[in-house]
Amino acid sequence: MSRLIGVSDHDAGLSAKIAFFFTKRKLAQMTGLETAGMLEPLRLYAHIPRLLNAYGRLEQAESKLDILQPRHRALAELKASTTVRCEFCIDLGSQIAREWGITDEELLAMADYQNASCFSDVDKLILDYATAISRTPVEVSDELFDALRPHFSTAQLVGLTHIITLGNLRARFNLALGIGSSGFSAGRVCALPDTGRQPGAGGP
Repeated sequence: MSRLIGVSDHDAGLSAKIAFFFTKRKLAQMTGLETAGMLEPLRLYAHIPRLLNAYGRLEQAESKLDILQPRHRALAELKASTTVRCEFCIDLGSQIAREWGITDEELLAMADYQNASCFSDVDKLILDYATAISRTPVEVSDELFDALRPHFSTAQLVGLTHIITLGNLRARFNLALGIGSSGFSAGRVCALPDTGRQPGAGGP
């Protein structure tokens, strides 16, 4: 249970009900599943309808971002989640990653990705970048950013950065309000939360 009670279907206004409906449908399409707590973050945002509407528009824009490969998006989002250690995001992100072609071996290997042969050099750069952004303080070195440049256009780098930072917004919101796993990966392999700092191109 989260630290606050979310807005129920009964108490939700029209705009919140619409957001609940379309978000539930979208998540079901992305994961192939519906869970009882899948809307918990939105139910808390619904206490402030204007904020819910603005956040919903941000999520819609991000979902339509098609300039990055699904694999790269999945790795970036999920590594942000495991670095910040958000249970809800790791649970949901692992299931979405599976639907986007990330294998169970790769999900488990993310905890030690730098030594994993299942990831390409570009995969590892993305994982380094997501880790560096998601640390506190942020530690994106010039060396790391310059290593990304040959592989991505300016627009793609902006999109990749946005995806990772939006993942941080979700994760930190959920952690602060005590929103835990929703069961998307129940009985399945799930990425593991980071247990400490990883050495790499993102920082010392």
